[in-house]
Amino acid sequence: MGLELVTAGESHGPALVAIVTGLPAGLTLEKATIDADLHRRQQGYGRSPRQQIEQDEVEVLAGLRHGRTLGTPLALVVRNRDHANWDWGMSPWPPEGEPTGKGTKAVTLPRPGHADLAGALKYGLADVRDALERASARHTAVIVAAGAVAKALLREIGVEVEGRVLGGDLEPRVDEARAERDTVGGIVEVRARGVPPGLGSYATKEDRLDARLAATLMGTQAVKGVEIGEGFELAGKRGSQAHDEIFRDERGLYRETNHAGGIEGGISNGEELVVRAAMKPLPTLASVDLQTGEPAQALVERSDTAAVEALAVVAEGCVAFELARAAREKFGGDALGDLLAAYRTYLERIDWQPRTR
Repeated sequence: MGLELVTAGESHGPALVAIVTGLPAGLTLEKATIDADLHRRQQGYGRSPRQQIEQDEVEVLAGLRHGRTLGTPLALVVRNRDHANWDWGMSPWPPEGEPTGKGTKAVTLPRPGHADLAGALKYGLADVRDALERASARHTAVIVAAGAVAKALLREIGVEVEGRVLGGDLEPRVDEARAERDTVGGIVEVRARGVPPGLGSYATKEDRLDARLAATLMGTQAVKGVEIGEGFELAGKRGSQAHDEIFRDERGLYRETNHAGGIEGGISNGEELVVRAAMKPLPTLASVDLQTGEPAQALVERSDTAAVEALAVVAEGCVAFELARAAREKFGGDALGDLLAAYRTYLERIDWQPRTR
């Protein structure tokens, strides 16, 4: 069985839910480790006041006993504490009594740069809230939780995944933008060390590891570009400058450069995996009222000035889950011991050993 993830939940609904299938039995998970990643996602310079309302922590409803996976679907839940203020407005069933709290009025002012207008047109929505609630980046909380689970599996085969923000001028840019009631974006980088060669495949475009990583990152809110390794920079180089020469020593095959970012032909090549994602600034522009057709200021949903540092954590989780999926496909195993045995047998066959640069 392959590793898969399905999520559900709205930004101001009762909770966010993730169901992970295909985990081997016997994997040890620690609540504190998952919660630590959830906390990291809520930090960062330029975040909105909602991060003080939501103190995210994971609940497990199924698939885990005494901290060890059972080999059955793992159900993760992150509660929305702010839902208490939206109980009437976001009630799953038709609410009773007089409207109270937030979300009681229809949203007719779509925000440029969000899914509001496109979603309203696609699904025939009179109230834009029916689109914006699911499209919200609040949804990434359970992506991070599932990513923490994936990182636990990857650590069993010696793979470590880490995300970070590139560029050291984020705080001055945020301060300047905030003073002008504007927003900023940025670039994040995720590196995975210890990735064995052979994850992914050139057999079909859907199997290519670089395509899968690009898809999972482009599926994250506000991401508008992804590159593997030196990406777009390679287009301006000659072949003699762009490719990574192959060497061999007593530990096996290796490269002295890593322009490809650890992937060639859609397959990991044993070098450090490097992927970057570009985040656009969050929207601030005026809009048009869908009911009246008149210009108006777009709805403000407790917006961040910047969320780049949060994206680094989310991207880390996305990359980790996709690598874990590829590892499960490669090594299989209903129990963790089976997977590890297959991994060790594979390493004995190939001319490669993990190495630290």
